[in-house]
Amino acid sequence: MKVLVAVDKNPETYIGLEFTCHLLENQNAVVDAIHVKPDLADIVAEGYAPFLSKGGLEGEIEGDVKEVRRQFEDACQSCLSAKIPCRLVIEEGDPAEEILNIAESEKYDMIVLGSHEQSYLRGFLLGAVHAKILHNAEQPVLIVRQFREIHRVLVVYRGSETDKAALEFTAPLLAGKSVEITLLHVQETGQYESDEFASQSLQQGAQILRKFDFEPITKMAKGDFVEQILRDVAVHRYDLVVLGAYGHKRPKYLKLLSDEALNLARLTTRPILVFREKTRS
Repeated sequence: MKVLVAVDKNPETYIGLEFTCHLLENQNAVVDAIHVKPDLADIVAEGYAPFLSKGGLEGEIEGDVKEVRRQFEDACQSCLSAKIPCRLVIEEGDPAEEILNIAESEKYDMIVLGSHEQSYLRGFLLGAVHAKILHNAEQPVLIVRQFREIHRVLVVYRGSETDKAALEFTAPLLAGKSVEITLLHVQETGQYESDEFASQSLQQGAQILRKFDFEPITKMAKGDFVEQILRDVAVHRYDLVVLGAYGHKRPKYLKLLSDEALNLARLTTRPILVFREKTRS
């Protein structure tokens, strides 16, 4: 398992690194952190920092890189304690494009994005970067806004092929942990889905998890997809939420992230794993 974690100078981004190493502590895994520094020529050309000279900008950027290296050395200790090797990679350019390109060319199995505050360079590793990566990644994307020890996991299960693959991907990561897994199927308003289909979907998901020695809790809800999930998360305080990126309405070969997956990624404060996989050519 190769995992790529995006970091910058803000301490909040290292929560993603720490959570990743907690998730993978029983795995044969390698974790790489990536910091993408801005291209100085692009900043000067586009006037992002009109009150700084070119030399001043260069100093600011290199100062950020130095701070990233310092914070990474501290955060990496959580990985080393879990016997997971980690290293820091420094790249230059557009953050989303560089992360996506490296994730694909170096064959990473998952991308992790932590939370962050706005830095002095607007647009770098902000919400727009998260959305671009979610829309274009060809591997699962884990978004972490807070560190939580994993005891309770919610898997949103609609019965799609992507949902099945999400279970096959996630269950091995939880092996060896004492976790309670809940499968939730939402019968969406206006979709006229039968109770029989919903029940069969949950049974199918439970069978997949049993192959990995998990006995899940299964539940159904009716109403708005996003509202029902957020309500369940608020009541039961899950430590990780998992869902497929596409659902039934949007076939994965069109490479379209569902609105529901994007909204959940935006609205929940829990770590959320949006399962994506390589699309058909």
